[in-house]
Parts: sequence; structure tokens; C-alpha cells
Amino acid sequence: MKDVIQTSVAIANELAENLARIDTGAADALIDAILSAKRVFSAGCGRSLLMIRGLAMRLMHLGLTSYVVGETVTPAVAPGDLLIIGSGSGETGSLVTMAQKAKKLGVKIALITIYPDSTLGNLADIVLRIPGTTGKSEKDSGIVSVQPGGNMFEQSMLLFGDALVICLADRAGMQLNDASIMSRHANLE
Repeated sequence: MKDVIQTSVAIANELAENLARIDTGAADALIDAILSAKRVFSAGCGRSLLMIRGLAMRLMHLGLTSYVVGETVTPAVAPGDLLIIGSGSGETGSLVTMAQKAKKLGVKIALITIYPDSTLGNLADIVLRIPGTTGKSEKDSGIVSVQPGGNMFEQSMLLFGDALVICLADRAGMQLNDASIMSRHANLE
């Protein structure tokens, strides 16, 4: 029988190793794109959407204009905007359609994925590969995980997003502390 603490430690170790494999140049390009965008729109499906929502929230906490695609208050995109898509497979049909529309509208696209050579990868201006596994692709990623499905990718995306915001704030000279976050945090809870 598996021990929950030992399994938790194995997962944490796996994530640390996985995050160390991310290309720094792609991460820097994503930071630059966020800082140069008028507005940032984030999209994903399933658990990837939950992780990308975390990134969108932290961007808002920094004072950037940040939206999650599909929310009722999300406005139309325009040239000068950035669309960040999180998709392990890079093949999710609704996200491909969304990226094609964004491209036609002159929106820059960044993709966080396991598979840079996917349909979404070919549409994106910036592709950041997070190694992982997913049952939604027949391609072998070459990665082995102690976790099922897309867990490794999704958890890595969440941790990467939090680290990205810390580095983005540092590069831009923005305040990122409890007081600055709480000044923009939801207060009707």
C-alpha cells in the first residue's frame, strides 16, 4: 500500500526535476511578451484552465490588465494583446479555433505545452515547453511520472506561473508583496 507522505515527496521531487528542464530563453520571451502587451488574455481547458486562471489572477495582482477567456466580463481582443494558452497536448479543438481567431485579429499568442510541434505550437509566437505526460496525445513525450494523466504538466504549469510572476515583477520593478497583492485582491469575500 502506498504511503501518502512518501508519494507527496516523490511528486514534489518529480516537479522540481521537471521545472529545471524548462528553457530559460522561452520563459524570458514570455515575460517580455507579457510586459509589452496592452492586455493579457489567458485560456485553457479542464485542469489546465484552472492553472492558467491562477496565472491570470497573479498578473492582475501585479496591476496588469488580465482576463480569462470565457468569463462574461472578458472583452474582445485587439492587436497589441497577448493570448496565453495552457494546453498539454497542444491539440484541444476549442483552443485551436480560439488561437486561429486570435491570429487573424493580430493578437500575439504564447503557448505553454508538452508538445511544441503541435497544432497550437505551430500557431503560437512563443512556445514554452513544460515536460510532462498526458493521455490526450498519442505522441510519447519521453517523460515518466509517478502520477497519472496530465498531473505533472498541470502542477508544473501552476508552479511555473507563480515563479514567472515573481520574476516578471522583479524585472519590471513592480511591488510584489502582501500589501501590494492585497490592495488588488478580491475584498467582497
